[in-house]
Amino acid sequence: MARTMTTAPVVGDNPVQPVVVPYPVPEMAQTQLQAAIARSKVSGKPLLLDFGGNWSPDCWALSGVLAIPAVSAWIAQNFEVVVINISRRNTNMGIGENYGVTITDVPSVLVVSPAGKLLNAGTIAALSNASKMTPQAVVDQLAVWGKLN
Repeated sequence: MARTMTTAPVVGDNPVQPVVVPYPVPEMAQTQLQAAIARSKVSGKPLLLDFGGNWSPDCWALSGVLAIPAVSAWIAQNFEVVVINISRRNTNMGIGENYGVTITDVPSVLVVSPAGKLLNAGTIAALSNASKMTPQAVVDQLAVWGKLN
């Protein structure tokens, strides 16, 4: 079932507080992914898979934007989110490969339909410079991806 995405929040361009340890332990990824896939099939929302590492300032910046209350509420309305710790690009790499991509930059974000189709191929690294982007630019990119189907 196709879903209509709700309107993205306006968060402006002021810097946000980065989240310095945004990714859970790597061992949680598979369990969280399977649960999100099951929820996606019921809700019709696409998956938003956020691949990164706790060492990356760009990952901290993305997580800071996602932690803004208006953004987190909007994300919850429109996506099933899985935050995937790839450590130093040496764990959980097979998850991206399952969708036909190799994760090279962090953060990398995959948007996957409830049917398992990668929707944002070619732009998964668009937020890999999140620390240099405005919060609104991050939200706007997420909104573009959310409209893909």
